[in-house]
Amino acid sequence: MIVIVAATSEVAIPTLERISKSEHQLLRIISTPDSKSGRGKVLTPSPVSNWAETKGVALLKPNSVQEMQEAFLGADIVLAISYGRILDKKILEIPKHGFLNLHFSLLPAYRGAAPVQRAIANGDSTSGITIFKIDENLDTGPIYVQEKYEIPNLASSDQVLEKLSNIGALAFERAFAMIASSVSPVEQSSEGISFAPKITKHEAKINWNQSADKILYSIRAFTSAPGAWTLFRGSTVKITSASIGKFPDVISPAELRVHDRRLFIGTQDDPIEIFTIIPSGKQLMKVGDWINGARLNLGEYFE
Repeated sequence: MIVIVAATSEVAIPTLERISKSEHQLLRIISTPDSKSGRGKVLTPSPVSNWAETKGVALLKPNSVQEMQEAFLGADIVLAISYGRILDKKILEIPKHGFLNLHFSLLPAYRGAAPVQRAIANGDSTSGITIFKIDENLDTGPIYVQEKYEIPNLASSDQVLEKLSNIGALAFERAFAMIASSVSPVEQSSEGISFAPKITKHEAKINWNQSADKILYSIRAFTSAPGAWTLFRGSTVKITSASIGKFPDVISPAELRVHDRRLFIGTQDDPIEIFTIIPSGKQLMKVGDWINGARLNLGEYFE
């Protein structure tokens, strides 16, 4: 089949690698226009744009509806993977076999932009992928393939997404085979519907009055973006890795206590031990190095 891939983030790269080495023809890649990022607000291409340019694959970054309609011409099928753009009915009707989407949940659970993050934040032990045909609504189209995945106990959302992106790359072949054999996709169930809207910075702020388990779910879920964060002396600190710890004394929620150069924080129940953090304006560091620089006083709290 002649394939176009519409994608932006790095989770699409395993599929791109596989399609580019398959019997199918990768006609071109569609990605979003370069966006400003970093402190200098420099125009930066998406990870998928970088991949296309490195591999010498045709790349388009349409901006207008007209440009998008022209960009999707010529394909038998389009694979959309974390593309980040709304596609109207006219565009969806352009390819012979429509658009397939790789979604990182077992639909109809967790429809929306942040399925893995929401699953981990909720303490789920399972996730998965769904390949479905895109319709005009949000993640509601009929399903070709689903694969279940058991979430490892301490896995972050980044780690789970990396694993699921590889599972999805393999699963597209099954969807292609179904289409070639004229096998129709199955309509989604009307039961078990839930939603996974984009994570906001506000909700990624750690509430130290919650249980240790709930806080650890948040830290794992919000790893790279926006990051589980708190305030210390008025400045933002992101917590990037932690576990339930053992401390000889009772610690109040949000209270910082140091023992043997290890940092413990009180919660609603068990204390949490912090391993790595990102202070405001700095790079990731081990907590022992942060303790040395912060010169903590007894009775200090995260906010």
